[in-house]
Amino acid sequence: MENIALFELLAASPLAFVITTFCISLLVGSFLNVVIYRLPIMMEREWQRDIEQFQNPDKELPPAPTFNLVKPDSTCPNCQHKIRAWENIPVISWLMLGRKCSGCANPISARYPAVELLTAVMSAVVAYQLGFGLTGAAFILGTWLLVAMTFIDLDKMLLPDSLTLLLLWIGLGISCFESTISPIDSIIGAIIGYLILWSIYWAFKLLTGKEGMGYGDFKLLAALGAWVGWQHLPIIILLSSVVGAVVGITLMFIKKKDSDLAIPFGPYLAAAGWLTMLYGDLIADWYLSTL
Repeated sequence: MENIALFELLAASPLAFVITTFCISLLVGSFLNVVIYRLPIMMEREWQRDIEQFQNPDKELPPAPTFNLVKPDSTCPNCQHKIRAWENIPVISWLMLGRKCSGCANPISARYPAVELLTAVMSAVVAYQLGFGLTGAAFILGTWLLVAMTFIDLDKMLLPDSLTLLLLWIGLGISCFESTISPIDSIIGAIIGYLILWSIYWAFKLLTGKEGMGYGDFKLLAALGAWVGWQHLPIIILLSSVVGAVVGITLMFIKKKDSDLAIPFGPYLAAAGWLTMLYGDLIADWYLSTL
């Protein structure tokens, strides 16, 4: 009965839903910091183990040490001090600790609270725009996935299938139960989204002999296409390309490097996709009216 009353309150009060979403998403942001750091390591260790098994097919490999999103417990990378519960409160603990580890006084990166706050603010915006319901919940979950993928790609230039494909299936699923877009538009959006970047990749590779982007970018645009439909894919491509080009040129100028400077495209796709998911119609109307 208490759960029903809580749901009724969140459904009846937009402010309560936004505040609740913000607080929960702060906690989720703390977990996303773990995902951003550990998931690439988990994948690299799995790849290394597969290589060892391939090179020694008759050899039984020893059990791998436990390393997942839950275990081992979080520790300071400098002194291995175990992070206690009160030291893991989103944003607040970072401020209370004076932005330093309580064990060795090594500085704690500001990116940890930044990810937590970014996750909370973006999720609160979604809650405000879409309100309480299945669509709002799905878009909040999609926001969490996009935040994780953005920072993993920034760190490792990698977009894990476990995240991109989950985003794809949620997008296809929500189109079947909610009236945001039709299932047909969602499926076509996923297909065209993948083929657009796949075609650009192969055209660039045939012309230059170089790989201009990774397959994870194809899958991410396919996932976003499932959320926004094929009609809004041009908005995502335009926004991400413009921002990516500006950032890329700026970085090349600042770092004084040539055009071979590798820049992850996933963060720009994620940002453009999130904006289009929420404001696609408004952006399209503004663009057409401006023209």
